[in-house]
Amino acid sequence: MDNTIVKQEQLLQRRFKDLAHKADQRQCILFTDFLNLHEQNLFLRTKNELQRIKYFSHGGYKDAERKVLCFCGDNSIEDESYISYPISCIHIKPLNPKFSDKLSHRDILGAVLNLGIDRSKIGDIILDKNESYLFCSDSIDSFIISELTRIKHTVVSASLIDSQDFTYKPNLKPISGTVTSIRLDSILSIAFKGSRSSLSGLIAGGKVFVNGKNILSNSYTLKENDVVSVRGHGKFIFVGENKLTKKGRLSVKILLYQ
Repeated sequence: MDNTIVKQEQLLQRRFKDLAHKADQRQCILFTDFLNLHEQNLFLRTKNELQRIKYFSHGGYKDAERKVLCFCGDNSIEDESYISYPISCIHIKPLNPKFSDKLSHRDILGAVLNLGIDRSKIGDIILDKNESYLFCSDSIDSFIISELTRIKHTVVSASLIDSQDFTYKPNLKPISGTVTSIRLDSILSIAFKGSRSSLSGLIAGGKVFVNGKNILSNSYTLKENDVVSVRGHGKFIFVGENKLTKKGRLSVKILLYQ
């Protein structure tokens, strides 16, 4: 592993330990910035070395991938419903939908980062036709609303909404195929239209997560309704196997997030 990556991971682990210790000593609640799946897994690997306090995580809505971690040293708090996360939801839409570019996740993220904002302050970005919803740290929501006026050639407006007013119904594309076994690398080849050999490097490179857990084995067997995320490629739900074909292969179905 690259020395720079190792040092970054060590710094983040020290940050986890520091936050856990302070939350325990002060009997208060402390939060991280948004963590990606790899960083969330790093926390899970470090968890046994931390203070014995409560931990929660949230990304602004139920199925969020990027999440803020909460270190809870306040013994009066029994569950997550009592915690107010420092997360805002911003609604972004074109001022003139008729002349709007078709904006991608990358377009929106790039425009926000070009404002000088650190990636760790930004959570998930949800696309809804030609509009989008961006989750971010509440410390920068006013700045984004004020400064985000154009994405590519499209003039946009940004406004704060209550996260309770945000409803998420993912756009899922059904994909079917046949495999010899329910190995992770085989299902990836169905989802992303590539060979097992070309996609196995993603697994070895630590870029594949099943239900939020980093999986490093090509032969990992998926179960029905497992959610698979691949950094840089996308996410899908493994629905399961349907039947055995005449050639002895398994017919499988997935739902790919669009």
